[in-house]
Amino acid sequence: MTAADLFGTNLVAMVTPMNPDGSISLPGLTSLVDHLLTTGADGLVVAGTTGEAPTLTDAETTQLIQAVATQANGRAKVIAGIGTYDTATTTHRAHAAEAAGADGLLLVTPYYSKPTQAGLLAHCRAVADATTLPVMLYDVPHRTGLALSPTTIAELATHPHIHAIKDAKGDLPEAMTLMATTSLAYYCGIDDLNLPYLAAGATGLVSVTANLTAGPNAALLDAIRTSDLPTAQALHRSQIPTTTALTATSQGAPNTKAALAELGVIPHATVRLPLIEGQLSASELRTLAATANALFAAGTPQ
Repeated sequence: MTAADLFGTNLVAMVTPMNPDGSISLPGLTSLVDHLLTTGADGLVVAGTTGEAPTLTDAETTQLIQAVATQANGRAKVIAGIGTYDTATTTHRAHAAEAAGADGLLLVTPYYSKPTQAGLLAHCRAVADATTLPVMLYDVPHRTGLALSPTTIAELATHPHIHAIKDAKGDLPEAMTLMATTSLAYYCGIDDLNLPYLAAGATGLVSVTANLTAGPNAALLDAIRTSDLPTAQALHRSQIPTTTALTATSQGAPNTKAALAELGVIPHATVRLPLIEGQLSASELRTLAATANALFAAGTPQ
């Protein structure tokens, strides 16, 4: 079974819809999942960074996974973010995600504690050993403070449950070398680099922008598969303003939620502290929403 079969190719790093009081909005979650599946997503990443995972309780994470898995009902893979800086806690969350109905696990490297590469290797192996679910590593050193080395990635690629990596490191030469020398499937985790990663051989995308533009991402993947470079270039370029607007003031969750609320996909733009709302002016928000609406409605370059 390939990584595309296990995880999908057009994955969305989902926001977590919330009510004004900060509780999870299940109607908002239902609406968002339907929107993403309708516009072309085949993988839903729940409780990742964009889903505000550090602010979620274990019970809330389980609730999210169960709700998304029920709503998706086999129409897309459900990938649960489980990573923490503690191996025992991460292993516990892996078991809970499996029980809640996740199809796979997204395992970010431990943050803050800065283990050695040997420690990273032992941590990832322990978590991957804990369940039968396929694991996608998550290498994002600008957030965690520590990167997976190429040697560590190559060693982890031999584990029977580790099939893929979400690469938010952005080192394309390193990624191309590992694509060529290991069986690990690469997923681009930086929307600005979607096209070059796919052109270099990446299996798919784990995209924040796809909360708004899953359709164009699906078309981009199709263009790469059919070697239609001009269309792929146009599709990638069409998303640059949206991607820039979503991440210009913070990580992607606040502005993405604001745009989704403006479009009526979710009822509220609530985020939890330390993230804050209101980072876009009314005119900026209207422009962002209109641009994103045109993109996912057409699924073609604008």
